[in-house]
Amino acid sequence: MPFELGLAVASAQIGSASHDWFVFETIEHRASKSLSDLSGTDANIHDGKVQGVMRELCNAFVRPSASERYSVPAMMQTYRRVRNVVGEIERSTRARTLFESTAFQLLCAAAGEAALRKGF
Repeated sequence: MPFELGLAVASAQIGSASHDWFVFETIEHRASKSLSDLSGTDANIHDGKVQGVMRELCNAFVRPSASERYSVPAMMQTYRRVRNVVGEIERSTRARTLFESTAFQLLCAAAGEAALRKGF
């Protein structure tokens, strides 16, 4: 999504409210081939695996206190809990994808509940 990334980068540089932005990519150096504006930015390479995405999310969203730190095993446990209800969400909503509004809302609620059960 080069266009959307460009918008995020530009708004971080010229907008009145500053924000952080992160690049997640499956293959190392692929982003730099297609997005020259990212020079000097390290992409979070997740290797196309769920555990890799969780690892890179932990790297991107570092918390200052130990009690607020996320762990890959806890995030994977939450992922597995959510994954277990995906079929039920698909059946109950008859959605073509999980990104349709009702299905996505249920997916987000399931993720919130799963995360609260154990906590990061």
